[in-house]
Amino acid sequence: MKAVVLAGGEGTRLRPLTEDKPKGMVEVNEKPILTHCFEQLAELGADELVVVVGYLKERIIEYYGDEFQGIPITYAHQREQKGLAHALLTVEEHIDDDFMLMLGDNIFNANLTDVVNRQQEQRADAAFLVEEVPWEEASRYGVCDTNKYGEITDVVEKPEDPPSNLVMTGFYTFTPEIFHACHLVQPSNRNEYEISEAIDLLIHSGRTIDAIGIKGWRIDIGYPEDRDEAEKRLSNEPVAEAQ
Repeated sequence: MKAVVLAGGEGTRLRPLTEDKPKGMVEVNEKPILTHCFEQLAELGADELVVVVGYLKERIIEYYGDEFQGIPITYAHQREQKGLAHALLTVEEHIDDDFMLMLGDNIFNANLTDVVNRQQEQRADAAFLVEEVPWEEASRYGVCDTNKYGEITDVVEKPEDPPSNLVMTGFYTFTPEIFHACHLVQPSNRNEYEISEAIDLLIHSGRTIDAIGIKGWRIDIGYPEDRDEAEKRLSNEPVAEAQ
């Protein structure tokens, strides 16, 4: 299964850490966030890494080259930062089967394998790792509602008044149907093409999307203090092998 990694962001909230490097190259425990991502995707069996780059893309391309631990890397260039659905469309030509998607600014010590296994069972059209967060933090993320079967029924991107505190974590599996949905997405009030709207389009077209509750932890490296927290956690316990 191929793995797509979104790493085109500038990381303005991470400054000064991103003054001379893209967000994914910020170091956590002496190695870039992207290296943490690539290592876990390798453990999950990724046979190709398709990396979306943008801001200071040369720093990423020069550092990793055309392979990581023997896994080929393909780069796709997101020329403008217009949201995750827009970023995902840059890799459409490289994907022809089910794939993993990881946001390249997250550190995981969690049950990622459960998400991949659910996709491979062919029960779901997509599967997401989700977690409950404090209500006051939910507005930072894509917020989900689920039914009694654990299927996602609604997703709202960064709502001012979150309908729940269950959020997407930045690790997903999809079929190529997600690209068709991304093409239909209209700009949000943030003037971005939101992946949450593409997901809603899948749901309303009858697709099944399963929510897999997180076992372990993850940290979205959005601010310098998030990087500090990730370093503390990694120092206290080794990253699990994608569990």
